[in-house]
Amino acid sequence: MNRIEVTEKIITTKVSKGISWASVAEAVGQSKEWTTALCLGQMTASPEQAKVLGEVFGLTDEEQKWLQVVPYKGSLPTAVPTDPLIYRWYEIVNVYGTTIKELIHEEFGDGIMSAIDFSMDIVRQPDPKGDRVNVVLSGKFLPYKTY
Repeated sequence: MNRIEVTEKIITTKVSKGISWASVAEAVGQSKEWTTALCLGQMTASPEQAKVLGEVFGLTDEEQKWLQVVPYKGSLPTAVPTDPLIYRWYEIVNVYGTTIKELIHEEFGDGIMSAIDFSMDIVRQPDPKGDRVNVVLSGKFLPYKTY
């Protein structure tokens, strides 16, 4: 048993039972974005959160313990993503990454936007020309220190 197998079981159960990520998030008491990342193996569950996920997805005690292990984050199956949706995010960073970097530095100074002290919100934005995906990323600014 390992974290990848637990993730696969969660996805299989989600599909077979028609469970939505939003309903899982409501049960866990966190955002759908963070909860989905947790279920996909990118976050660490508290014992209480693991127990709730165990009830939702029929996980054993051992499988629930795997949800509490700090995962290897940021892993994709290939260096350049091949999934079309994920590739578009890769493309956004390739095209706009330098612009984002330049504007953050101009506004905040030399530093980074944290992906640890971070939140994300994904919502459908109705539009007569075709619905839009509205993604808001919010990370704490962390300045580089001099020493």
